[in-house]
Amino acid sequence: MAGNPFPQSKEQLLQAYRTMRTIREFEERLHIDFGRGDIPGFVHLYAGEEAAGTGIMMHLGDGDRIASTHRGHGHCIAKGVDVLAMMKEIYGRKGGACEGKGGSMHIADLDKGMMGANGILGAGAPLVCGAALAAKFRGKGEVAISFVGDGASNQGTFLESLNLAAVWNLPAIFVVENNGYAESTSRDYGVAVDSYVDRAAGFGLPGVTVDGTDFFAVHEAAGEIIARARKGGGPALLECKMVRFHGHFEGDAQTYRAPGENEHNREHNDCLKKFSAAVTSAGVIAAAELQAIDHEVLGLIERAVTEAKAAPQPTVADLLTDVYVKY
Repeated sequence: MAGNPFPQSKEQLLQAYRTMRTIREFEERLHIDFGRGDIPGFVHLYAGEEAAGTGIMMHLGDGDRIASTHRGHGHCIAKGVDVLAMMKEIYGRKGGACEGKGGSMHIADLDKGMMGANGILGAGAPLVCGAALAAKFRGKGEVAISFVGDGASNQGTFLESLNLAAVWNLPAIFVVENNGYAESTSRDYGVAVDSYVDRAAGFGLPGVTVDGTDFFAVHEAAGEIIARARKGGGPALLECKMVRFHGHFEGDAQTYRAPGENEHNREHNDCLKKFSAAVTSAGVIAAAELQAIDHEVLGLIERAVTEAKAAPQPTVADLLTDVYVKY
């Protein structure tokens, strides 16, 4: 093996690949099982966007808070939420992350700093301002991160949160996961500015745009922004330009896409392919090591589905639990 040209250690690179592969296989399995009618409710898949969530979350600990979106499975996995508990939650079973009562769009795990996925666009941004304010008062160098899509970035709550975070100099990072579409509306049609960094500047925030399909670009940019926030440097915005491999939701006919667009993205804009090519060509990780992870992850996903299907459903009595916080 040659020397390591990457700033990450080999162990960190292997963990990054494992996280991204876990997200990919988790989502692809949901795509299949939802099509079979096995999964209740709505499902929005993160496949294709793995490098962003993984590259950012590798800089975080359990004390750092994140607020996610309706496309939140990848954020959950990258933040360390248990995959088995997530699968049970999506299947609506007891033992799920929220005891089967939240479903795909409402997975949360406060012990891991995951404040929750959210079906309301842009709703996580003001929540993150609260988490960041608490972190500032605690003084432990913790940060809070809000994830929104390019469509949700047009919500008033998001823009108001940028202003509030700037005024209060909060350790908050606002991540715009720009996959080019707000549901079925092209970003170029629905947004007046060329870059979301321009919006950040309007509120006095520094911002940076990166290729969201490049793990290394995301990891580097996020590391600098997060380190700055931990030291009291205040909020910032990170735009990750990426692609999603599936529709806005499962069942989306995707008639708004150009012919061959999905096929092109899977061939040329796959963050996992880019990562694998980079580390193997550099001689840091052997292809066999990545294949071993692939095999282990497939086993994990299969076990998660099997356990989820076998788990009991919530009872009528469970409707009255977890309604109010108990102090």
